[in-house]
Amino acid sequence: MSFVFPTPEETMDFGRALGRALRAGDLVLLAGPLGAGKTTLTRGIADGLGAGGRVSSPTFVLARVHPAGPAGVPLVHVDAYRLGGDLSQLDDLDLDTDLERSAIVVEWGEGSAERLSEDYLVVRLDRREDDAREVTLEPHGTWAARVPELVGS
Repeated sequence: MSFVFPTPEETMDFGRALGRALRAGDLVLLAGPLGAGKTTLTRGIADGLGAGGRVSSPTFVLARVHPAGPAGVPLVHVDAYRLGGDLSQLDDLDLDTDLERSAIVVEWGEGSAERLSEDYLVVRLDRREDDAREVTLEPHGTWAARVPELVGS
């Protein structure tokens, strides 16, 4: 399932819809090249979830925890770019423990973070020549049933 968002604000709006649908235990993997809109989408997710704190790329700290808002679900925002596939560093973050009580969004997590859960959503972002973002959803596990509900919201 794919969508095209002509502006960063529309990408954030989609993130807000996704954030409103998230609950504790959800794992979302963001894939796409530099500048595709992964952090912009995450800002929307945090806003929709009502999570606190400023969302910025956690490249140098690897992970940021945004406190729970009205929905009661904290957001853990991870940037696995610098890990280069080093799964031991991913293990050191204890994301499997965080997943029990938080929603986790992992930028650059494809190929490593999906082992945290059988149920995860890959959101693939591509920046087109016209600067629009093309977003493709790849649901796994229970997300296969949830994506149609998300799109309908």
